[in-house]
Amino acid sequence: MHAAYWKYVGLRRLTGARRGSFVYKGSNWFTRPDAATASAWKADLAVLDATHRALRAAVAALPPARLGQRPAGSRVGSDVTVFALISGVAAHDVYHAGQIQLLKRLCRDRIDRG
Repeated sequence: MHAAYWKYVGLRRLTGARRGSFVYKGSNWFTRPDAATASAWKADLAVLDATHRALRAAVAALPPARLGQRPAGSRVGSDVTVFALISGVAAHDVYHAGQIQLLKRLCRDRIDRG
């Protein structure tokens, strides 16, 4: 949900959507069900996929001239551009993908050592 939330933030800032419209209440980190179930995992993946698809569609629809402009909701004096916002969301995904790969490797190494 953390990754889905940051995609939502990027989407919201690109489109000017209202705050507080994410599927779960709160921000960034969310309380999950006490018991991890396959159905809860599938529901979370569906939220991630839908948010990713919506963000991709919004980025694809952007006219190139908007890339150098400030996104909606930027603070006065901020020099963040739409391009930087999009790049930041992508970098966030890559960062966490790297963490996941490292954890997988560490687990595999631990299993291999017995």
